[in-house]
Amino acid sequence: MQGIHPFIPTDIKVEYLNALLRVGFDTVDIGSFVSPKAIPQLADTAEVLKRIDLRGVRSRLLVIVANERGAEEAVRQEQVTYLGYPFSISETFQQRNTNTGIEGSWARTARIADTARKAGKELVVYISMGFGNPYGDPWSPEIVLHWTERLVRELGVRILALSDTVGVARPEDIGALFSHLIPAMPEVEFGAHLHARPDNWRIKTDAAWNAGCRRFDGALKGFGGCPMAEDDLVGNLAMERFVQHLEASGHPTGLDLEQLAECVRLAGRVFP
Repeated sequence: MQGIHPFIPTDIKVEYLNALLRVGFDTVDIGSFVSPKAIPQLADTAEVLKRIDLRGVRSRLLVIVANERGAEEAVRQEQVTYLGYPFSISETFQQRNTNTGIEGSWARTARIADTARKAGKELVVYISMGFGNPYGDPWSPEIVLHWTERLVRELGVRILALSDTVGVARPEDIGALFSHLIPAMPEVEFGAHLHARPDNWRIKTDAAWNAGCRRFDGALKGFGGCPMAEDDLVGNLAMERFVQHLEASGHPTGLDLEQLAECVRLAGRVFP
């Protein structure tokens, strides 16, 4: 929702998110505690949370934060389990996304992790630009491994999503990174946050799945994506397509597929 400029009424957000929670996903990204000037669309996240119905729901809620102030606000929300923070290994993108460089972001991540831990919440770190970047900033598997190991060993992060922020990931890099990281750090839940085009999402998800990844981020109908991609076809992974692919491949998801279909219909009203 964050990139949509006409404000989506809070009532519609609540209706859609409550429906989405009944599908049975492990985690639902419910909003962000970031500056309303930066992302006005999600300025009503606290109000949305007040109206979320978690009765009989197994899904846990995640909110995105970009700094310590947002983390402090997020941990006061009883319904929230996870705080998500985008830690970029591209200096340029980290500056653009959170107004600080990689070293400044590292210190910020440490403080957010401490805030989350003291409040009984868990930090999810997105390794943004995890498969390369369009700025010419240095990237290699070794850089990914370096920061991943520091986040795990020094800050105690236990959920890490490698993020293909602008859709540049090659299947061979996806497979190689997950094949190395997952057995090397069995205590960590590694996820794939893949942005993709309609013609390459399957080869990317297959590469991650075949390397052992079982946590995948997505959005219904593939809405969203990174504004820096400068390509309208590079959006989030279309979750309903991925679910259908898993089911057809003999990997039952345990999701309520009828409710998922209803949410896809609702998404057409939510996202103009």
